[in-house]
Amino acid sequence: MTDTRDLPALRILPGLDGTTRMLDGFIGQARAAGFDDAAAIGYPTNRVLDADGLEAFAREQLPADRTFVLLGESFSGPIALRIAADPPPMLRALVLSTTFATAPVPSLRPFAPLTAFAPVPAPMPMMSWMLLGRWSTPSIRTALKAALAEVSPAVLRSRAALALRIDARDALPRIRVPVLYLRANQDRLMHRSAGDTILRGIAHARLHAVDGPHLLLQTRGDACIEAIAAFARDAGR
Repeated sequence: MTDTRDLPALRILPGLDGTTRMLDGFIGQARAAGFDDAAAIGYPTNRVLDADGLEAFAREQLPADRTFVLLGESFSGPIALRIAADPPPMLRALVLSTTFATAPVPSLRPFAPLTAFAPVPAPMPMMSWMLLGRWSTPSIRTALKAALAEVSPAVLRSRAALALRIDARDALPRIRVPVLYLRANQDRLMHRSAGDTILRGIAHARLHAVDGPHLLLQTRGDACIEAIAAFARDAGR
């Protein structure tokens, strides 16, 4: 059984949709595991923000009165890395889930401008195959569709382009807080080299691999929160 003593707050930066909808179930699991103050920070759904804007928006909503763990999921990994490199006073540790420091598919970087013409959202069968794999269920697909529907197409396209252009590798050697990287063993969206870049750049980072797809928190939340709680407890010693 997980020891839930002295767990800090948990703040989660979401994936590409930027909403909190896809994280409701995981937040419930986090609270059940002892993170009594667990919440996701949703980005604006109708306002295009660059990396600086997203970082500033997230920083404004981080706890100032109690210690916390910051969890950056997928698209938000580079934003979380930038925050941890210049940490708020109460940041205790950083968790990264199926994410990257720079373009997860470097060969696609030159095509970032073409995202302005991409259909959004992508067809559900394609998203289900890439993001969920054999863990796909009707309820998760419904939640994913609803989350994407909340966000304007212009915002989704801008975030897709940002994911292909962003480079937070300069933040890696400046991160001093404990770091846990969650890798999905069956991630069809992102190559494992994206995580390897982070692990090489942060020498003290820990790796925890979980059998699951890219949307790891949504499908294997139980295994993820068990690892995060143990990590957060150790980080506080």
